[in-house]
Amino acid sequence: MAQLTIIATRDAALAEPPRINSLRERVRQFTPNWFAATMGTGGLALALHQFPLAMPGLDALGRTLWMANIALFVLFAALYAARWVLFFDEARLIFRHPVMSMFLGTIPMGLATVINGFLAYGVPLWGDAAIGIARNLWWLDVGLSVACGALVPFLMFTRQDHSLEKMTAIWLLPIVAAEVAATSGGLLAPHLGPAEGYGVLILSYVLWAYSVPLAMSILVLLLLRLYLHKLPPRAMAASGWLALGPIGTGALGLLVLGGNAPALFAAHGLGEVGQMAFGIGIIGGLMLWGYGAWWLLLALLKTAQYLREGLPFNLGWWAFTFPLAVYALATLALANATGFDFFTVVGACLVVALAAAWAIVATRTAIGAWRGDLFIAPCLAAVTEAQAARIAA
Repeated sequence: MAQLTIIATRDAALAEPPRINSLRERVRQFTPNWFAATMGTGGLALALHQFPLAMPGLDALGRTLWMANIALFVLFAALYAARWVLFFDEARLIFRHPVMSMFLGTIPMGLATVINGFLAYGVPLWGDAAIGIARNLWWLDVGLSVACGALVPFLMFTRQDHSLEKMTAIWLLPIVAAEVAATSGGLLAPHLGPAEGYGVLILSYVLWAYSVPLAMSILVLLLLRLYLHKLPPRAMAASGWLALGPIGTGALGLLVLGGNAPALFAAHGLGEVGQMAFGIGIIGGLMLWGYGAWWLLLALLKTAQYLREGLPFNLGWWAFTFPLAVYALATLALANATGFDFFTVVGACLVVALAAAWAIVATRTAIGAWRGDLFIAPCLAAVTEAQAARIAA
């Protein structure tokens, strides 16, 4: 990850986007890909909470990151809501844009990191109040995830222009949201009463199935696209890491759900089913982890290739963080479930790499946000180009 700093000097040679200074124009240009920053920041906060080595101040650092992530999510939600209120006709253009519409899935996934933080950091601070907040936010997250998982693909089928050659891993974003919500449900279930926790666990398994098989199908298409059409353009370089998202989250979801299944199923007379779910969680998690290892190695090789060519910074760089975070969390969950030290060592290394990547991407995002050159709505640019073409004709 440290190699990402190499491109800092190369970006100066590339054409710089216009800088936007006024708040009104920043609202007009605000797009949901900013929520990827909450996914990466929240993912790091949760990974620090699970870090296997005891280090002074580490938990406090993770808690601080989680609280900062809440502030980011609230800010981004306010900005995006303001865009829909003030620029409704322009905001709805996102439904026709074949790239930016995929990032609608980052909204529920960013919210999920906030929810999980309430369970990891909030419960020790506020007790049952934190659980109540997490419960209410989880149901909102489920609604958003289910909607993204169905409506965005429907827009792809009916209103957008897609082809295999133009495909990238961002197709995964609206699909993966449901399995992220499933993992959050697995974490929430043991904090609830037996009846409610059982219902949340059952629904979380359904959400897992709502997402993971379809995401695996998209990965098959993505592999075919890479074989036939080579690597995507440099602007989409970081999207190669997104393949780790559904794999890591899928493994983590099975482990979390399986870990809590025995007690909740046994309370309803299904103890054998709970034990089976526990075993499926470990075996399924191991198999998905191995599958993810291949995509991780491929992502590293692709990133090395892009670095040689020069890699321009954009908000897509947050794809270097959240997929790595969920894969690291799945690795550490496997370490806890199996007692195999290999996963402990690898998980710790992944968290360190995640922290380095986050530091680089967060710093460059903060600079770009201050300067105003990251506020670009591609759906508006597409309309402007189309208008210019009609005038020229």
